[in-house]
Amino acid sequence: MRILRTIAEVRAVVENTRHAGHRVGLVPTMGAFHDGHVSLMREARKNNDLVVVSLFVNPTQFGANEDLSSYPRDEHADAARAEQEGVDILFAPDAAEIYPDGFATSIHVSGVTEMLDGASRGPHHFDGVATVVTKLFGIVRPDVAYFGQKDAQQIAVIRRLVRDLDLDVRIEASPIVREADGLAMSSRNVYLDPAARAQATVLNRALDAAAALHESGERDGDSILKAAGRVLADEGITPEYLELRDALTLQTVTRVEDDALLAVAARVGAARLIDNHILKRSA
Repeated sequence: MRILRTIAEVRAVVENTRHAGHRVGLVPTMGAFHDGHVSLMREARKNNDLVVVSLFVNPTQFGANEDLSSYPRDEHADAARAEQEGVDILFAPDAAEIYPDGFATSIHVSGVTEMLDGASRGPHHFDGVATVVTKLFGIVRPDVAYFGQKDAQQIAVIRRLVRDLDLDVRIEASPIVREADGLAMSSRNVYLDPAARAQATVLNRALDAAAALHESGERDGDSILKAAGRVLADEGITPEYLELRDALTLQTVTRVEDDALLAVAARVGAARLIDNHILKRSA
């Protein structure tokens, strides 16, 4: 595996790969790898000739009071894990490489960014995501890019971005990878002390309770949300949001007739955590 720091180096490797008629897969990440990241790398490895993993803690998607300075970073451990999974290129640029002096462009995606994390974290968040992902697509020119379903709204934003700008890349979403007790894997889980770590499992338990009600035949959105809310309240958790949205458009759902995204965000101890379930229309 090669660790590359510059856009020019990555483009040179990709150009050679494309001239040989080979497929390129990209896994965009902010590092602090866990098994969720590894699942994306493995999927990319199975289906592409060249696998590029980007490792870049993107400053433009963090707000003034968010955890940019403390976000977990361990490039040495990340590089070892990526190499173990057969990654070809770890693209680990510094901020000046991605945002050079005088950088003045931002990508804004309307319609799927205003709710959920967009409402909680502010409009800068998804503008930052859309901008850096657009840059990565332009640098790596992947045939396929891989994202985790835990960031469901991010995937919706990127799909809209790709559609609207006619970007020639397929977006693959992989299922959420969970700990044995159901907690969704996240780089921010390292912020949890033992008590908060135990409490954090309530997010998935709340979603499970709502999903079970849906599977029993309930279609009323308010009833489904209340089932999840009761489980959170029993653990003393007040969510930043607990919402039911159309899985594709992210419009509010009052009755589940098509696939719906049941999404939650909450602060548990020192961590802000997100989780979601997809409620299938066939259930």
